[in-house]
Amino acid sequence: MSDTPLIRLSGITKTYGRGQAAFQALKGIDLAIESGDFVAIMGHSGSGKSTTMNILGCLDTPTSGSYEFQGVRVEELQRNQRALLRRHYLGFVFQGFNLLSRTTALENVELPLIYRGEAAASRHAAAREALRQVGLQEWEHHTPAELSGGQQQRVAIARAIVTRPAVLLADEPTGNLDTRTSQEIMELIGTFNREQGITVLMVTHEPDIAAYAKRVIRFVDGRVESDRRNGEAA
Repeated sequence: MSDTPLIRLSGITKTYGRGQAAFQALKGIDLAIESGDFVAIMGHSGSGKSTTMNILGCLDTPTSGSYEFQGVRVEELQRNQRALLRRHYLGFVFQGFNLLSRTTALENVELPLIYRGEAAASRHAAAREALRQVGLQEWEHHTPAELSGGQQQRVAIARAIVTRPAVLLADEPTGNLDTRTSQEIMELIGTFNREQGITVLMVTHEPDIAAYAKRVIRFVDGRVESDRRNGEAA
């Protein structure tokens, strides 16, 4: 077994703006995340958790420090190389679902495979299987407007996992859902973590949602305040 974690952040800083207007969102983040972990990232608005998620998702780059993914220095990659890393290794789930409104559930799930240039027959089959895995095989021809919030988030999860990513990045995945639906979505995400070994990194404000994770990291003012396995004493 390799001693190299799936993800390692070392001394990550992020500063927005310059001079008097400069704001340091991250002030030296050190994290190691093993393959198959399920991590909840918590903190108040402005704590740096979303900035960290954007860096982890290759949607932003750090001002300084090192981000290693499977031993590769991500901050040294060119823009198109980071796009390939996103396309082949990462899946994204957002609070607002981010589905295309005029396309069916099946077509929404197929999108990442279209970007990867997969043939129509193979991407249709993969998208149908992903919808089956989230319990929506009977809804593939419905548009988002014809689906409940919970169903829309299931489509979004199917879209995220259709490429068989190494990491699922979930930003407040239950933020727009009621309690019962939130529990169903978290159980679904937990199933992909346990049964397929997908590493999950999830931002949440809710302690009951964070309780589904194996590990909880709390951010305060651009730094990691605490990093504990769920069930450990504070």
